[in-house]
Amino acid sequence: MKASEIVILATGISFVLSAGLCPIVIPILKRMKFGQFIREEGPKSHLSKSGTPTMGGIIFLVAILATSLIFIFALKDYSYVPVLCLTMGFGLIGFIDDLLKIIRKQNEGLSEIQKMLGQIIVAALFVFYLVRNVGTSIIIPFVKVQGHHLEWEMPVWLFAIFMFIVIIGTVNGANFTDGLDGLATSVTIIIAIFFIGITRQSGLVIYNSAVLGALMGFLLYNVHPARVFMGDTGSLALGGFVAGMACILRMPLIIVIVAFIYLIEVISVMIQVGWFKITKKKYGEGRRIFRMAPLHHHFQEGGKSETQVVTYFTVFTIILCMLGYLAVR
Repeated sequence: MKASEIVILATGISFVLSAGLCPIVIPILKRMKFGQFIREEGPKSHLSKSGTPTMGGIIFLVAILATSLIFIFALKDYSYVPVLCLTMGFGLIGFIDDLLKIIRKQNEGLSEIQKMLGQIIVAALFVFYLVRNVGTSIIIPFVKVQGHHLEWEMPVWLFAIFMFIVIIGTVNGANFTDGLDGLATSVTIIIAIFFIGITRQSGLVIYNSAVLGALMGFLLYNVHPARVFMGDTGSLALGGFVAGMACILRMPLIIVIVAFIYLIEVISVMIQVGWFKITKKKYGEGRRIFRMAPLHHHFQEGGKSETQVVTYFTVFTIILCMLGYLAVR
């Protein structure tokens, strides 16, 4: 089967599954009262979203898993199983977090320590796989020597630390990005297309195509005004997908380019919180750099509509993915 045929078939199957599950699962989530709890300190315009079904990430995760299994059994290609497991592992952490929020009827699920411990365990298993089966060298974007990309063979201990930072940072960046209707979905669709464009292994092409189709189907119901939110179930899983793909391709540094939105979202929160604490200690009153964090709320508070911000961030990601393509070709 040609690569183009694989992309079309895997994307199509996953899209149909995801788009078909949405009108079935969303009413179930409503009946079970699995509604989103909106933070009071967030934008006031978001208070109207309270009660919108959440945990919708299970929809596209089921589509991704089903499509992946179909091709695993059909082609006997297991190359993408580690990334699939990483995606589902972080999705499970998000699912537990979402479930606890619903049970407690508040915007607090797992504690920060519990969530971090879970992320460390999932990341550790994947890093162990990388060390044993992929190696500890990483590709340096933009730099070529005699027609081949320069590679850095890292010591195992440094590689492990670096991968933990990459994986957990990307996962939490994706989590912060999921704050507007369709934002995390749209940005990750573009990143999935990027990975399809640079991947040569048929198995990884299948997996990226499955993710692409599932997210496109989900976006039909997640676009503003969203009829369902992905919740941490979806956002943590998407971060796992992006980190896993970049790492298994030995291109973790490319995340800084193609997933820059993830990065800047989490950095904006760190800057905001850090500056607030510093100024509160120094002046007795906390001060802010951004109107509101994460960064997408800063633009919202500046007068941009939700749809405008999502469009800006998505177009910016398209440009960055084009740059990323040049960096690794």
